[in-house]
Amino acid sequence: QVQLVESGGDSVQAGESLRLSCVASGLSFSNFAMGWFRRAPGKEREVVAATTWTGGVTFYKDPVKSRFTISRDNAKNTAYLEMSNLNNEDTGIYYCTARPHYYGGDYEIEGRWDYWGQGTQVTVSS
Repeated sequence: QVQLVESGGDSVQAGESLRLSCVASGLSFSNFAMGWFRRAPGKEREVVAATTWTGGVTFYKDPVKSRFTISRDNAKNTAYLEMSNLNNEDTGIYYCTARPHYYGGDYEIEGRWDYWGQGTQVTVSS
């Protein structure tokens, strides 16, 4: 059984940083692309970042470019999302997601991801 478990969410002030972690089990982690989605209050869930199975290629949604960094440690079956200079718009539930490396197509399409974590809450206040 595949499990993705997120951690690291917190309530922070604008301008601060957080690191989210996602520990995967039940799958061959190094063969899966990993992504982070976010559901902001009153909005649809959307991708913020994704990376290929090697970590060699990354994708970022425009609002988080230059502030967020996605990475992975295949030896630890863990994906990370480093978030800096957080603002109110970054508030939401952050979900870790995984899909086999051979899936092609748009990282932004939720239906193209197979496995999901339960989410971790990030709240940014000014």
